[in-house]
Amino acid sequence: MEASKARSGWVDDAFYAVFEKELKRLNEHKIRLRVIGDLSGFSHGLQNQIKNVEEATASNTQMTLVIAANYGGRWDIAQAARSIAERVALGELSPEDINEAVLGEHMQLADLPPPDLLIRTSGEERISNFLLWQTAYSEFVFLPVLWPDFEQQHFDEAIQIYQNRQRRYGGR
Repeated sequence: MEASKARSGWVDDAFYAVFEKELKRLNEHKIRLRVIGDLSGFSHGLQNQIKNVEEATASNTQMTLVIAANYGGRWDIAQAARSIAERVALGELSPEDINEAVLGEHMQLADLPPPDLLIRTSGEERISNFLLWQTAYSEFVFLPVLWPDFEQQHFDEAIQIYQNRQRRYGGR
């Protein structure tokens, strides 16, 4: 229990420091911030800080920076299903109305287009429970470089690989 509190305190402190330091720069560059994941494990103070930074950058339209914190694709699908079940229980939705589109509307990134390309660093060739729903038709590039060593040349390599692919979106 104490280790969990210590870890939570460290995480809270790290997020606070980054948000305080970067908020001005996010707004200067018109970058909207989104934090996705199960934030209930964070302190109420940090949850409020995240909400405040998201609100402070909500009207920025140049780019959206998404931070996945305590996020998992299975969790995302489960919370979407729970949200739909709650709507059915309230009579707002009938079971017959539930389809892929409705489920997609309840996912964490429902307001953003699905990624065209997912670049996985470290040489691992798996997606590790990341954006399971959203990457259904994404192209994947696996590179053997660790994230701290990822540079422009690696990004260029991934883009070159992507450009040489024929996108079929599940078709033949």
